[in-house]
Amino acid sequence: MENTSSGLQKGLEKRHIILMSLGCAIGVGLFLGSSKAITMAGPSVILAYIIGGGFMYLIMRALGELSVHEPSAGAFSHYASKYLGKGAGFLVGWNYTLAALIFCMSEVTAVAIYMKFWFPDTPQWIWAAATFILMIAINTLSVKVFGEFEYWFAMIKVATICIMIILGLAAILFGLGNDGVPLGLSNLWSHGGFFPNGLEGLAGCLFLAMWAYGGMEMIAMTAGEVKEPEETMKTAINTTFWRILLFYVGAVFIIITVYPWSEFSKVGSPFVDIFSRFGIQYAAGIVNFVVITAALSSFNGNIYGSVRIIFNLAEKGQAPAALAKTNKNGVPMNSVLAVAGILLLCVLGNYLVPENIFMYFAGLGTLCNFFTWIMILASQISFRRGLSKEQLDKLAYKMPFAPYSAYLAIVFLLFIIYTLYQQDWARINIICGLVWYVIVLALYYFVERKRIAAVKEM
Repeated sequence: MENTSSGLQKGLEKRHIILMSLGCAIGVGLFLGSSKAITMAGPSVILAYIIGGGFMYLIMRALGELSVHEPSAGAFSHYASKYLGKGAGFLVGWNYTLAALIFCMSEVTAVAIYMKFWFPDTPQWIWAAATFILMIAINTLSVKVFGEFEYWFAMIKVATICIMIILGLAAILFGLGNDGVPLGLSNLWSHGGFFPNGLEGLAGCLFLAMWAYGGMEMIAMTAGEVKEPEETMKTAINTTFWRILLFYVGAVFIIITVYPWSEFSKVGSPFVDIFSRFGIQYAAGIVNFVVITAALSSFNGNIYGSVRIIFNLAEKGQAPAALAKTNKNGVPMNSVLAVAGILLLCVLGNYLVPENIFMYFAGLGTLCNFFTWIMILASQISFRRGLSKEQLDKLAYKMPFAPYSAYLAIVFLLFIIYTLYQQDWARINIICGLVWYVIVLALYYFVERKRIAAVKEM
């Protein structure tokens, strides 16, 4: 495998990135979070996923413009440092590391909870520990091994959703599972209308829609370890729009059309009911297996993302230098071990407070993602400001309608944060996030002062 200048290896191939880009678009947020979104907005949840998906596409195009122009394993941390200042890069890097680690903790907890479906008497912390050991082991191997695991994780999720969409269309058009009587589209308006909870319900579930899209940005961090990065990243990001349309909007449309939205408060995952409706035996067990796969995929990807960000920060002198070392397989082993040490706290949390640990992590992690997306857009705006008209024309990959589309996306994200602040459960997460940013910035200025003093002494 080809080595990069940083010691990482270009072990990821185009097929890995294409399937990983699909896998990043499908997670627990869709399999379980869609049920909560549906009960909040009713059929108008389709609009929430379309609106949120449109802005997510703009964020990915902004990131694509940067990553195609300058592939980097540090991705948005590197771009923020270069185009917004070292302090911004430090803040983005450690913010995303926190978000990735929080999502790791929530996903490993989710796996432990889902395993209780089959093994209800086994303590939750045992499954959390087993998942932790397995995923850390995968990330100590070569990046190609990581790519293979993500490839097959994504394949399972993609196949499940495609099967559900095909069965749903057969029920809507031909009456499959309904004694041959086509279901039609009446469930979209027959139970309180398309907006049963008004525009307030639609606005309220935009956060859940964006939560479901979280993780897509991770694909940019593979740019430093993929063969033919320019062409591969273009392909992966160009298909984001169609992935959103098919796997999110398409899946939610099928669910809402086949099953009355008002009944979803009675089920855990809408996918279970859809498969049960068509007489598929062990539907709950099948969906449970797929959701575990989705959680493992997310956990695996977030370990990879947090390790690469820490590695990039260490290369820039913003983390201990030992974290920038790679082994003979091109794996930043010290960074992997550092992440493993932090994640051990999650296993301890599953032992101490198994009932509430998942919700402790999910909200704060998503808000950290919002900050990352805003900084991606700000970096792209600053990047363009530094280019002449001739240089802009020569860009290999461009964000549509820039810079106005980037400003609009930032306003949209700030609007969602504002709506969340009105809710008690989210307000504490926002305040904790702000405190975290103040701490990180204070730490940056402390580290920077020490670095400048050391330079002066030399």
